[in-house]
Parts: sequence; C-alpha cells; structure tokens
Amino acid sequence: MDPAPPPESILPAPGWRVERSSPSLPEVHHSVAVPRTRSFWTKLGAFIGPGFIVAVGYMDPGNWATDLQGGASYGYTLLSVVLISSLMAIFLQHLAAKLGIVTGRDLAQACRDHYSKPMAIFLWILCELAIAACDLAEIVGMAIGLQLLFGLPLIWGCLVTCLDVLIVLSLQNKGFRYLEALVITLIATITLVFAIEIWWARPSLVGMLMGFAPSPQILRNSDMLYVSIGIIGATVMPHNLYLHSAIAQTRRIEPTPEGKREAIRFSTIDSTIALVGATFVNAAILILAAAAFHFSGHRDVADLQSAYKLLSPLLGVGVASVFFAVALIASGQNSTLTGTLAGQIVMEGFLHLRLRPWLRRLITRAIAVIPAVVVIGLFGEGEANNLLIASQVALSLQLGFAVWPLMRFTCDRAKMGEFVNPPWIRITGWLLTVLIIVLNAKLAIDSVLPRSTLQALYGAFGLPAPSP
Repeated sequence: MDPAPPPESILPAPGWRVERSSPSLPEVHHSVAVPRTRSFWTKLGAFIGPGFIVAVGYMDPGNWATDLQGGASYGYTLLSVVLISSLMAIFLQHLAAKLGIVTGRDLAQACRDHYSKPMAIFLWILCELAIAACDLAEIVGMAIGLQLLFGLPLIWGCLVTCLDVLIVLSLQNKGFRYLEALVITLIATITLVFAIEIWWARPSLVGMLMGFAPSPQILRNSDMLYVSIGIIGATVMPHNLYLHSAIAQTRRIEPTPEGKREAIRFSTIDSTIALVGATFVNAAILILAAAAFHFSGHRDVADLQSAYKLLSPLLGVGVASVFFAVALIASGQNSTLTGTLAGQIVMEGFLHLRLRPWLRRLITRAIAVIPAVVVIGLFGEGEANNLLIASQVALSLQLGFAVWPLMRFTCDRAKMGEFVNPPWIRITGWLLTVLIIVLNAKLAIDSVLPRSTLQALYGAFGLPAPSP
C-alpha cells in the first residue's frame, strides 16, 4: 500500500526552496470556519475582521499629527493626498492578503525562504525597528490622550499602555473573533467621535469636494509637498503588510484554486471596507483641523495638545475636546494591539523562533516604552510630539524594504502559479513601489539633515527648501 500523502499545508510548493515548517500564528491559523454556502453576505461575514485589524495602523496617532498639521496649515487642499495614500494602502494590502492565502506563507516567511540568511536577518531588524517606531507613536499618542483627559503624567501613561499585553492574550485565548470584535468596536468609537466633531465644525461642503481633487499647488509649494509626503509616510505602514499576509490565513478555506480565489476576493472586500473607514477618519481629522483652525487664524496648530485646548472654545461645544481625547486613547490602544501581533509574526517568520506569546509581546512593548520613558524623563514632556515625528521618519525608511519583496513575490509565477499578478498590477505596483521609496527617502532626508545642508542641497537643483 502506498503511504498517505503529507498534508497539503506542508507540501513543498513550486518556486520555494524549503517546505513551510509551520503556519503563521499557529494558535489561530485556520481557526475561523468559512460556511459552505452560496450566500454572498454569509461568506462575507465570515471573512470580515482581518481588514479592520490592519486598518487601525492607518489611523494611529502618527497619522493624527500629520493630518492636523495639513488641515491647520493648508485647509482642505491636502485631502487629495489622504485619498491617494489610502488608495495605495488598499492596493498593497490586497497583495499582502493574496500572498498569504495563495502560498500559505506570510511575508516574513517568504523573505526567509527566498533571500540569504544575512539578508533575511537584515530585513528582520528593519522590520523590528519599524514595529518599534510605530508602537512608539501609539504609546505616546495614548499617553497624551490619558494626560489630556485625566491629567496623568506622560511617563505613567506610557507605562499604562503595557496592560494591552494582557488584553491581547486574554482575547486571543478566547478566539481570534473576540480580538477582531474589540478592534472593530474601537474603530467604530473613533469614527463616531469624528462624525460628531465634523457636525459641530460645519465645514464647507464645496471646499471639501474641491480638496479631494489633486492640486498642482502641492507640487509647486515645497512646504505643502513636505507635509504631503509626511501624510503618505504616516499612512502606509510596513508592518501591516507582514500582519495582513499572516492573519488572512486565520480563515479555514478550501485548499483548492477555487477556494483560494474566493478567499482573495472576500479578503480584498474586507480590507477595502476597513480602509475606506480609515480614509474617513484621516480625512475627518484634516477636515476638522481645517474648519476649526485654518479658517479661524490658528494655522500654526501642529500638535495634539494644542488641538485639544482649542477645539472646545473654537467650536463652542464644551465636550468637543473631551471627545477628541477619547478618540485619541481609542486610536492608541487599538494600534498597540495590532503592533504586538505583527511583532510575533515577524520574529516567527524571519527567525523561525517561537517565544511564549506573553514574553514576545512584553519584549515588543518594552522596545517602544523604554525610549519613550527615557526621552520624556530626561528632556521633559515637551519632547512627546518630537517622538511622534521621529517615529514617522523611521517608518518611512523601512517601507521600501517591505513593499519591494511583496511585489517581487507576487509577480513571480513560480511562487504564485495562476495567481501571479496580471500585467496592469505589475506596472502599477512597481511604479507605486518606486514612488513610495523616492517620497519616503525625501521625507527622511528633509527631517534629518540640518537646515543649512538642506538649503544648499535644494539650491543646487534650483528648488526652495521646505520650512523648518
């Protein structure tokens, strides 16, 4: 009698050097059943969730800082940048989910298999830095929210965020659906708050619609271009690509081409719906800043504390500032939940090293909490917003190292088979990859180099340097 074939999940796949040893997040892999029914809405309900977990990274406190600055400084003009960056995110997250569903590998596992060991370790380090940078922004943002609402010192607020480790562990042990439910509830809270805030602000409908149309002024005005690049850099998060490629595999799908094709379709719908919601939140922050600050003469508002102090007086609603702080806390807490998951995925994927979940999440949180506490303790709470800006620059530097391999793998027929990217996606994806790398490199250079060096560099090309 012939021996039974090995399970489909560990069969060697064409285009890969080694067999996949274990799935991403094994404790929740294929843990959510997909009903065998022809009902579109029933199927969609089973796939809804991972996209919302990914979407929280697109509305974290780092986004708030850039959207506030864009709205306060330039009114509704940069709404087009918010829209474009969100479309970029929808495109890239679709590719990340497809990679995970088709190959059974998350992006980290794919990198470990494809690249040499030194390159894989290099990419792992960059990814860990990106997660720490993102986590840093979320911790500081949540700490600022706790301070604004309860008067809690920033250092203590940073330490309080460590409690999310217990929340993630508790919910994940109950089932991945519980974690998804918490994330969706917090997103709904943020969305509701900003819908109410915009109602109070009474923005110009015509101004908003015109803002969604790209303006050539963005390219002509170097300061506006600088803020625009910051919005893009704060929107597309590198660790979200690793995260989505893993949690897209939590659904128990049929291991057939038809089953994978269906899973890609519903996963894309899920992430698109969630990211449209994130687009609303980011646009709402910019619209609120434009209506409340730009057109009232407060165009220098660029930090969360100033926005909190001015919202209630300018809108004439006593609880407007309180609502703002509540949404900020919800945003910070939501984003830290997903950051810990991403940390577990990249460590297991790149290094094939599995730690106890509580230890892995404690390490991830400590990497972000320690620098925040040290900087605030040594230099004062005034440096909190500088930490937010620094975290976004760090994220910008990492993004290209995640997008490039994602495009490389999904364009490889040997790895993807019949699911390889069609020509129009290849062209769009590679153009987008080059654009992201160029824009984020510019953001990093403009943020790090001294003012005198920037003036000389831009002057050599006949361009005005952005304002400090």
